[in-house]
Amino acid sequence: MRLDLADAAFAALKENPGKFAIVPSDLEKSEVYHRIISQDPNTQMPPPESNLALTQEEIELIKRWIKEGAQYEPHWAFVPPKKAPLPKVKDEDWPKNEIDYFTLAKMSQKGLKPNETATKAELLKRISLDITGLPPTPEMMAQFEKDESPDAYIRMVDQLLDKPAFGEKMAVLWMDIARYSDSYGYQDDNVRTQWPYRDWVIHAFNNNLPYDQFLTWQLAGDMLPNATKEQILATAFNRNHKYTEEGGVIPEEYRIEYVLDKTNTFSKGILGITMECAQCHDHKYDPISQQNYFELFAFFNNTPEKGYEGDVSQSKPAKTPILWIERNDIDQLLTFINHPDTSKLMVSVMEELDTVRTTYILARGVYDAPTVPVKPNTPESILDFGENFPKNRLGLAKWTTDAKNPLTSRVFVNLMWQEIFGQGLVKSTGDFGMQGDLPSHPELLDWLAVDFRENGWDTKRLIKKILTSATYMQSSKVDQKKLSIDPDNKYLARAPRLRLTAENVRDLMLASSGLLVPKIGGPSVKPYQPAGLWEAATSGRGELKTYKQDKGEKLYRRGLYTFIKLTSPPPMPIIFDGSNRDQCEVNRGRTNTPLQALVMLNDPLMMEAARVLATKIHKEKPDAEAGIEEAFQRIMCRKPSAKELDILVSYFEEENERFVNEPEKAKDLMQVGEYPLDEKEIHAESAALMQVIMTIYNLEEAITKV
Repeated sequence: MRLDLADAAFAALKENPGKFAIVPSDLEKSEVYHRIISQDPNTQMPPPESNLALTQEEIELIKRWIKEGAQYEPHWAFVPPKKAPLPKVKDEDWPKNEIDYFTLAKMSQKGLKPNETATKAELLKRISLDITGLPPTPEMMAQFEKDESPDAYIRMVDQLLDKPAFGEKMAVLWMDIARYSDSYGYQDDNVRTQWPYRDWVIHAFNNNLPYDQFLTWQLAGDMLPNATKEQILATAFNRNHKYTEEGGVIPEEYRIEYVLDKTNTFSKGILGITMECAQCHDHKYDPISQQNYFELFAFFNNTPEKGYEGDVSQSKPAKTPILWIERNDIDQLLTFINHPDTSKLMVSVMEELDTVRTTYILARGVYDAPTVPVKPNTPESILDFGENFPKNRLGLAKWTTDAKNPLTSRVFVNLMWQEIFGQGLVKSTGDFGMQGDLPSHPELLDWLAVDFRENGWDTKRLIKKILTSATYMQSSKVDQKKLSIDPDNKYLARAPRLRLTAENVRDLMLASSGLLVPKIGGPSVKPYQPAGLWEAATSGRGELKTYKQDKGEKLYRRGLYTFIKLTSPPPMPIIFDGSNRDQCEVNRGRTNTPLQALVMLNDPLMMEAARVLATKIHKEKPDAEAGIEEAFQRIMCRKPSAKELDILVSYFEEENERFVNEPEKAKDLMQVGEYPLDEKEIHAESAALMQVIMTIYNLEEAITKV
């Protein structure tokens, strides 16, 4: 019995040929209707023992649908998006752009009204964190506060979008999607040099490379006519998966694993469809079959990549096929790669075999169980591949960015919405399929998707559109009524209040203290880490068998550049819900745990940032109250209230008195971290100010976008 297919739903019932589950436009003859309104437990659907029940609203919806003809349509995400007319709203003064008409109409349906506009200080912190991942500088705060012109906010958005830090902020998301790491994974987990690809991603976002080209280069840059080294480098996207270097493995088994990973990353990260369940067999209600899966697999199955390349003693920082990057490439063509020495770089990239490798449907998805051969193709339920595109990765890239493709622009627009609001218009960001969530604002999602595509796949324009909406500019305050009607803020009658991502928690401490080294790109760095973590998760062989902490300015790079070893990811990012990068991730959780509080209270970087900021401020502003106000503004991005300032000054006085009486404790406290410390700055007042700054860092608001 299937109700998901029209032919099955309209057919005569097998055990009662005189009756039908659904008769279009006829409730009395539709057995489904009688079953869902029945009170008889023997006939009621769903049956009482299932512990499932339809709401009255759902029953009325099914009733209305049958009366109106029981029309079946394809799954919403597989229908190409169209721009709906802007909804009519009562308060026509509130909308600032098209987005607001859709959100305001939905609020009105739910009995909600939008919040007032956030304060200037809140807006500046918000857009700075959303665009660059960094807090605004004191100079930016002063400039924005003084600027009373009507377009001050828009100009600040433009100013931030032009900063190189924009590409770094965007790259954090894309590294999760591209499952970027600095090691191979598995037992030996040796070092690899894929970081030039990360430098390219930063460069592409900063140069606002249109998203269709951004995808095309990553999927098939090597296959473009007269492909440049930059376009080939972009294909490293496909090669960031784990690699084994263990002896005794079956090469073909792991080669197949690598192709499976490429297929799953493409489907989840770019199409927003989780296809991996179709690797093993067909599923009754799934529009994507096992044949569909292996036809998609075939696009990635034609490279000279090997499943195994020698033992760990011969480990190389890249695997076949390899792109060699010479010094003159960096000087002339790939100037965005931050590589100060003269050695050549090796990056794992894509390449096609001269002869097409036959792809088979694998029984149960197992590497050594080939059955029927298949050709490269895409699921017809999404968009028929047809004869318009070549049957290779370049054809796949063209299919992906074709105007008729219903998913690509929707998925990226939803990702950007999630980055800004903490939750996508489709909550299941990586699953637009049958089991995914319905969009909260379907017309808005489609409008944005079409607008994005019609305007040249312009990422910066899309972000600016969202950030200049009245929806985005609301205060994040919440009252009891809104909380009871919309606890998850699905209908956007307030701005979200979100804890920063793991990398940006680190970045905020570095930037606010003045420790941040703003270099773009380059090899990953190894900051402070508790002793013994790596050694507990290693085979004891290879370059990464022990953790060798970096020194000097490498300790103060942005979180994006922290070295990621797959078998032992950096602890601080993991504690703050960072991706462990062993597979494609499009959505990080946001938890609140005691471990996070312990990190903020004890992390050596936080204490060092507090120490450096305290000594710097004390030199410039010896007056305690002025110094505390300066520190508060740098970290919180607003001025403290009189009450807040009184509490902090009182705490400073208590700590100052303690350190005057116990100077050795002040000395011990201020020895934290490797940033040079002037002996003259070790005294009670600096130590007391350091304690106050540590307290400010530990306030919830410090690492929260309000």
